[in-house]
Amino acid sequence: MLNRLGSQGGEERAISFQSIWGAGDSLAWANQAGTNITADSSLKIGAVWAAVKLISDSISTLPVDCFYRFNGERVPLRPKPTWIDKPDIDNTRETHYGQVIVSLMLWGNAYVRIFRDPNDVSQIVNLVPLDPTTVQVKRDHVTGRKVFTYLGEDRTLTSDDVLHIVDLPMPGKLDGVSRVDKLGDMLGVADALQSFAARYFGQGSTMAGVIEFPGPLNREQAKALAEGFDARHRGFRNSGKTGILSGGAKFVPTSANNDQSQFIASRQFAVEEVARTFQIPPHMLGVPNTTSYASVEAQMINFVTNTLRPVIEKIEGAYSSLLANKGYLKFNVEGLLRGDVQSRFSAYSIARQGGWMSINDVLKLEDQPKVEGGDTYSVPLANVDVKAANLAETNERVSMADKLIQIGFAPEDVLKALGLPAIKHTGVPSTKLQQVQNIDPADPGAVY
Repeated sequence: MLNRLGSQGGEERAISFQSIWGAGDSLAWANQAGTNITADSSLKIGAVWAAVKLISDSISTLPVDCFYRFNGERVPLRPKPTWIDKPDIDNTRETHYGQVIVSLMLWGNAYVRIFRDPNDVSQIVNLVPLDPTTVQVKRDHVTGRKVFTYLGEDRTLTSDDVLHIVDLPMPGKLDGVSRVDKLGDMLGVADALQSFAARYFGQGSTMAGVIEFPGPLNREQAKALAEGFDARHRGFRNSGKTGILSGGAKFVPTSANNDQSQFIASRQFAVEEVARTFQIPPHMLGVPNTTSYASVEAQMINFVTNTLRPVIEKIEGAYSSLLANKGYLKFNVEGLLRGDVQSRFSAYSIARQGGWMSINDVLKLEDQPKVEGGDTYSVPLANVDVKAANLAETNERVSMADKLIQIGFAPEDVLKALGLPAIKHTGVPSTKLQQVQNIDPADPGAVY
């Protein structure tokens, strides 16, 4: 067979995996449900479409920036490379990352072609996601590096030319595992249920059955009886019409109705299976009564942590390799984790009282303009400038000094004992020690 494929009319041609599989098109075998599921065809299943789009839209629309570490602190990397905000010159940032994520979710691999400035190879001018069905990866036996064969490229590409992101890596393998391929039987059931529903409504919204006739019928008579019945009752527009059978004929159902076969429950279970496949909380795919958290905030934290974070970190790790000076890419998921207004403001209040957030820090998170003097950090209790955090302690010492002096201790000795600095006194005693009319102007200190 391969000889016939490689030789047409006596002309010898090179055989590649792309030419055998139809330029990279997937070859699908029927699964146990009797359907053919490929990465492309799986999107015809409503739950798969919803799952892939949910993950893709959630991540691709997040703000993204680049940073580096200096003395343990995160510092924005500036000037920011142009490709951070515009990876693909012909597509938006959201479209670019969306293509990468869809490739990961359905094919288990994402390949991004790197185009560099020919005059300065350190400068990246464009990043283009490749069709994963047209890429083959293997390891060079001499250098040990990954090399890529891509349909449309005349030369073999290396990891300097292609970013390779893997969804589920297998030991000893270079490419990732496609969840669609591995779970084809499960997705086939969902596809079969969806196809059955379409045929059910398209063919009359009634059960399949046979027409029993008391007497013998020849081929033409049997065909006319069946076609006449179908013509009146097949199709959802004909559902509900009254049927008439004459001559003793009787319609006998040969399949269980949908209630008896638990058709609705089966379709719901198929959606739950898809949710498990993509690690998505079932309620986010419309499965009722499956919420396991008391608040929307807790549900979103679970979604970000268990569904989005693994995908985000794989993308961040791959794209960070393109940054110099140990820079790294970072998606900002704070917007997804924001709770309701009361929860946010309570958290801000605690942070302000704790002294590690200022008013302007809060305003920045709320996308509000800064206010004058809003950069001051406060401490608990007194809620004063953190630089004056010892005022509370000083106030206690002064209060104690006041009490000691009132009962007759010498002021100089009190200040010294309490560790307070000496302060010049006017010489006029407090009225608490002596009434004003009894103070000798020539010697006011005599009252001490």
